Amino acid sequence: MAGKQWVLFAGLYLVALGVGGIKGSLPPHGAEQFDEKTLQGRKQRSAFFNYYVFCLSCGALIAVTLVVWVEDNKGWQWGFGVSTATILLSIPIFLIGSPVYRTKVPIGSPITTIFKVLAAAAYNTYRFRNSSNSAIGMDTSRTSDTTETRDQGEGGNTKRMELCHTPEESSRFLNRAVKNKTANPVLECTAEQVEEVKIVLRILPIFVSTIMLNCCLAQLSTFSVQQASTMNTDLGSLKVPPASLPVFPVIFIMVLAPIYSHAIIPFARRVTKSEMGITHLQRIGTGLALSVVAMAVAALVETKRKRVAADSGLVNSTEPLPITFLWIALQYLFLGSADVFTLAGMMEFFFTEAPKSMRSLATSLSWASLAMGYYLSSVLVSLINTITSRYGDTPWLFGSNLNNYHLERFYWLMCVLSGLNMLHYLFWANRYKYSSTRKSLSQPNS
Repeated sequence: MAGKQWVLFAGLYLVALGVGGIKGSLPPHGAEQFDEKTLQGRKQRSAFFNYYVFCLSCGALIAVTLVVWVEDNKGWQWGFGVSTATILLSIPIFLIGSPVYRTKVPIGSPITTIFKVLAAAAYNTYRFRNSSNSAIGMDTSRTSDTTETRDQGEGGNTKRMELCHTPEESSRFLNRAVKNKTANPVLECTAEQVEEVKIVLRILPIFVSTIMLNCCLAQLSTFSVQQASTMNTDLGSLKVPPASLPVFPVIFIMVLAPIYSHAIIPFARRVTKSEMGITHLQRIGTGLALSVVAMAVAALVETKRKRVAADSGLVNSTEPLPITFLWIALQYLFLGSADVFTLAGMMEFFFTEAPKSMRSLATSLSWASLAMGYYLSSVLVSLINTITSRYGDTPWLFGSNLNNYHLERFYWLMCVLSGLNMLHYLFWANRYKYSSTRKSLSQPNS
């Protein structure tokens, strides 16, 4: 038995490792196939991210319907077998396109570059703090209208690199990574590397602001199933299992993604007379706003469900309540819409704003946000139960009967937290300057 458990857990961890690699590398690889120097190429790249989310939803739809049916009726081993066969089939299909792929050969590690720049800046700050060379370097780093140039040659080609000095404290600190020529040679950094790290640091607040959305997604995908299990799940002559509720957001995403690409974006381009129509940050912000609405709707639906339980005298009963589970679909409508706007918007934003050498790393932040959101969800549930059990009669989210939970209070709390997160996002989004804007602003100094 222990041997079988080891095989099972080894397989699950290998799946997690493989999925992490695919989701981290496939979006930037697909986006690299389009020529970003042409308007048509940029439009096609934007549509690619929308249809990437659409394809993910197609796979999820098959997983929660066909694969779940196979597992329930034939056995879990058959479900894993179908998934394995599908993955194996996808490999030769992907390799067929190898001769025509535009492949970018990776050089170095972006994570190594980030740590190297940070270490060099810290080393130079400490090493030359009290020296005369350091004083000169510190004075220079405080200027906001100067640049430092450095020539780099590769294969006989020379290009001019610029180090932009900006007034932010973090930028002044990072500029010190290239200030002193007497620093440790191992930590020597180029101006280009410093600028790349600055760009990554600029997008981190946007990344942090998206974690709360994924936390809401985790809450609705867990408690909503419990809610549906207490409700009438009959749909005509069909009895829908509560575990199939994820079908609703998946279907919403599959419908909304093409509509966004072929209707909303063209209309927005005509109205705004701009290439993007809706900017990446506007798209992410729309998704975050919809997540606030989703949590408010979830709280109202739970209030209605508990009122029906009280009016029908079934609060302490396990019988299905006389209310259809389709009420749960309302919150999924808003959450699915939020996912379409934010997930695709995040991937496109991180890809277009990140340095070319760090695009895979930046795009992976979308999935890091998802993982951190689900982890935050577990932490919040544990924290709320601990606090409410200490200062109240019973925990909000604990017990054998969902009708005795205070789930609606928790949803209202999530709504408030999502609203505060929205304000946090707006603060950073208003301060953010797109890479194209930064380049245009730096042209007079070049």
